[in-house]
Amino acid sequence: MQGKDYVWLVVILAVAGWAIWIVQNPNYPIRQGLDLQGGLQVLLKADLPDDVEIEPAQLDTSRQIIEQRVNALGVAEPLVQTEGDRRILVELPGIDNPEEAVSLIQETALLEFVDTGSFPLDEGTCIRTTLNEGPSRCEYDETGALSLTTAPTFETVMTGAAIQSAESASTEFGQYFVDFTLRAEERELFATYTRAHQGQFLTIVLDKQVISSPQISAVIEGQGTITGNFSLEDAQRLALQLRFGSLPIPLVIDSTRQIGATLGELSVAASVRAGTIGVAIVLLFMLIYYRLPGFLADVALVLYALANLAIFMAIPVTLTLPAITGFLLSTGMAVDANILVFERMKEELRRGSSLREAILTGFDRAWTSIRDSNIATLVICLVLWTFGRSFGASAVQGFALTLAIGVMVSMFTAVIVTRTFVRLVLGQLANRINRSSWLLGV
Repeated sequence: MQGKDYVWLVVILAVAGWAIWIVQNPNYPIRQGLDLQGGLQVLLKADLPDDVEIEPAQLDTSRQIIEQRVNALGVAEPLVQTEGDRRILVELPGIDNPEEAVSLIQETALLEFVDTGSFPLDEGTCIRTTLNEGPSRCEYDETGALSLTTAPTFETVMTGAAIQSAESASTEFGQYFVDFTLRAEERELFATYTRAHQGQFLTIVLDKQVISSPQISAVIEGQGTITGNFSLEDAQRLALQLRFGSLPIPLVIDSTRQIGATLGELSVAASVRAGTIGVAIVLLFMLIYYRLPGFLADVALVLYALANLAIFMAIPVTLTLPAITGFLLSTGMAVDANILVFERMKEELRRGSSLREAILTGFDRAWTSIRDSNIATLVICLVLWTFGRSFGASAVQGFALTLAIGVMVSMFTAVIVTRTFVRLVLGQLANRINRSSWLLGV
């Protein structure tokens, strides 16, 4: 088995090298939540006359859409809540560009697929469609017969409401675009239209401005592509807007202000100190009680913490107190897995098994317990993450995500890393120490 163990050792070293590179890379900073570092507070109000009644369902739907836009992966942990019957409060942790965040919150993202016949339109051109007349400030390009005075009203074939999902992507040449999938009930209609209008131009318009004017060259049934002169940020932004739709009511900014950390510096320092002391006690316990295997488990646990931190920075995950709690809980589960293995090993040694047999049997018999407990925890994480996404409890989402990441990393470190270290180190000492050696903690 040593040949296989050396292969795993190379993998472990590669993971450790990647984690160290991420942690030391300034391009991957640690993102802290509102409770740790504060951020930007934006108060939005309905842009409607006071005598126009707003249904509570409309305001709540707007709140959910805004939360999904600013927290697309469930890792940013913003605070989005309604205030009264006409306002929505948004608090965003540690953002670098307030103007961009505000624009994303407010954007209505009205996407239209417009039939412009034989006229290809330039990107950025403002046009009139059957769903909007176009703002008066728009300048219409001199494209063919189109001008400011003669610009016709084009027919809207389909809106963004027909899109089921959208993702940004890129070609091998670095050109960015958006892949979209249509809802089942719209596919036949769009396929019929594109089949009948081969060679004509289907212009894609976002909020009254042309973003792309491709020529129909194939029948589009269920999936299509939006191309244009997109940067990576533009493509990601458009895909995000299309996934989470338009706001049911128009909103404008009532006020913005910077807010401080809700926990305060003393609370943050105390939390960090408590977590550090807790991890140090766990490492010390493993070393004292299990001796040499415990030391090897401590090395694996350090790699576990390093890999977790690197993953949090690479995604990135916004660290709040609930998110840190999820990480610390998964740390306890990682230690628990090692304890299961070492206790199994000690049982085998007391029965008279050789050291090599005890190592092999210990890991094999402990694996089913480790696997089942971790799968159960991952199922609970999925339930919590779904609950948080459905009801806007972003703190629950953050806890579930960091716990799930920690559990998956702990399965790698407790089973693969610790097993590799134990086999390589104790395997070399098998002929030099007896089954009741002090080094084995028996």
